[in-house]
Formats: sequence, structure tokens, C-alpha cells
Amino acid sequence: MQLITISGNCGKDAELRDTRDSKVLSFNVGVKNGFGKDAGSVWYRCSLWGKAAEAFSGSIKKGTKVFISGELTHDEYEGKPQFNVRVGSIDTAPRSEAEAVNSLRVSSSTWDATKDLNDDLDSDCPF
Repeated sequence: MQLITISGNCGKDAELRDTRDSKVLSFNVGVKNGFGKDAGSVWYRCSLWGKAAEAFSGSIKKGTKVFISGELTHDEYEGKPQFNVRVGSIDTAPRSEAEAVNSLRVSSSTWDATKDLNDDLDSDCPF
């Protein structure tokens, strides 16, 4: 398994879909790469599953700054590499000063898939 952490901006509004067993939120994240004349972008296709997908479905819009950690896989399509991230944790940055002030008043928009796992593991830990 390859894990990756990225921060970048969403290329378009996220799309929430139903699957047989769950929901999935799909979105693309562009990450700046290089400097000056050599600057470019690397695009990642991200998927967020389950309850977290529903929770973030309204907050990931075009231009939203996101911080993501997850499992990286890569494919090739028509000779071009494609990078896919199954999101394990996500955080969004406020888009304006007003949103920043409001985010201090409400609960954090961070979700961590390992939190539930860690809660389960702690209860059975013998030491």
C-alpha cells in the first residue's frame, strides 16, 4: 500500500453517487508542481466513501482548498498516467475570512477514517 498526503484545489464540484452498499464522493484535486517557467499541475482523482462522503458532499466545491491523506493507486489511460486516491482523512480550508470566522464557531470539518478504528482497538488493548 502506498500512502500519500496532498494539498491542492478542487477542479470542479464534488459528485456524490450511490453504490450498492454505500455512497462515494468523487472529486479531482490539482497540486502545483515546479517553479517559474517549469510550473505545472498534477491531478489526482479522489474518492471518499461512506458517512464521510455524505458529510462533505456540500462543502467540496470548485476551488476549495483541501488537505488529503489516503491510499494512492495509479493507472494509465490513453498513454497518460492517472493518479487515484482513496481518501483516508480530509480537511478543508475556509474560502474566505467570513468562512474562517464561522468555522471557529462550529465543529471542525475534518474526518479521519482511522479514528473509528483506533477507538475499537483501544478497548481491547491489554497494556
